[in-house]
Amino acid sequence: MTAPTEATPQRAAILLPWEHGSRRDRLREAEARLAEAIGLAASIGLVIAHRDILQIRSQRPATLFGEGQVARIGAAIAEAEVGVAVVDSALSPVQQRNLERAWNCKVIDRTGLILDIFGERARTAEGVLQVELAHLAYQRSRLVRSWTHLERQRGGFGFLGGPGETQIEADRRLITDRIARLKRDLDDVRRTRALHRAARNRVPYPVVALVGYTNAGKSTLFNALTGAAVQAEDQLFATLDPTMRLIVLPSGRQAILSDTVGFVSDLPTELVAAFRATLEEVAAADIILHVRDAAHPDSAAQRADVIAVLDNMAASGMLDAGWQNRSFEVLNKIDLLPPDHRDLPETDAIAVSALSGENLPALRAAIDARLARSMHLMTYALPSSNGAILAWLYRHGEVTAREDDGDRITVSVRLRPEDRARFENDFAPAILAPAS
Repeated sequence: MTAPTEATPQRAAILLPWEHGSRRDRLREAEARLAEAIGLAASIGLVIAHRDILQIRSQRPATLFGEGQVARIGAAIAEAEVGVAVVDSALSPVQQRNLERAWNCKVIDRTGLILDIFGERARTAEGVLQVELAHLAYQRSRLVRSWTHLERQRGGFGFLGGPGETQIEADRRLITDRIARLKRDLDDVRRTRALHRAARNRVPYPVVALVGYTNAGKSTLFNALTGAAVQAEDQLFATLDPTMRLIVLPSGRQAILSDTVGFVSDLPTELVAAFRATLEEVAAADIILHVRDAAHPDSAAQRADVIAVLDNMAASGMLDAGWQNRSFEVLNKIDLLPPDHRDLPETDAIAVSALSGENLPALRAAIDARLARSMHLMTYALPSSNGAILAWLYRHGEVTAREDDGDRITVSVRLRPEDRARFENDFAPAILAPAS
């Protein structure tokens, strides 16, 4: 098969196996799931030539679909001149191989599609390592050259390079060795991130992490709150590598806002594990903002998918079990809702439009209030001759009251618990009155 180029885009069939009466059937309509799969495929330039929802009563071990369905799909694929069939489900290596033989085209499942998207979008060295590790973990059981269908004339590395570039040989020993090396490299990345977090703690700003379903508008909200110019497109997985910027809140308090990778339903377990270094930024955040697309017809199911990923992170020890106590929801894109549908039921959520700026001041105030809730209001008496102590409090806390009385200054200040402990430890000899 001729490798596709920009002049000859790959024609694809999107196939959704649907088990009537399954839990997912109650959670998500089949049409919405198919539309998401189409969006995923289109986001990497595949031309959708055929789409279908196939009801299945039970999964066939050899082909997933029934014999008649396989024959019917094969005819449709041949008629539409499809080069790659995307099955929006998990395929075993046997099922993948048998379907490729039956349909005479490349077949990939949902995990393979998402991995290819991530591989195309990763920009930093860390992102490249994470995607390669996830790909190898996925491929280890398959031992097939299953990425040739998506070769394009573009730069890249290893398995995601263009035609003529070296592809990782499907050999278990070589793959295992490479995985071990990638894990060591990512351990180095994790240690570097820990050092960066330690550096931030020395000039401590609280961290606010944006999480949410892919294409919920996190990057647009990030730009609106920080004035940054992070890539923000109407595209699934437009952001993969985390970005951080300083944000000034209404009280004058400063915080670091972190834009992170978007989640998706049935996020491959290989990606959750491989992106541990990136997800640790969420784990270290003082506040987690769960950004939702309020105008999406499947918003409730998307919410459940994100919470499931975060709960899985908590179960694996990547996130503290009480993460929901430091999170709240932001219902984005209310500009796309009719005016009479903007009274949203979630009482604790903040409804905003990152695009128009509607209610962004209320969101800033809510972040400010949530940070203040976790801070200690302390009163210290300090010598007026030691300006460095006072400057430290202004720099690291929020001074709410100050009284100058000769050689003594009494200051009331809000401090994060770790800053309070550090202040009282470092400046204890100079404090004239105990904390109250």
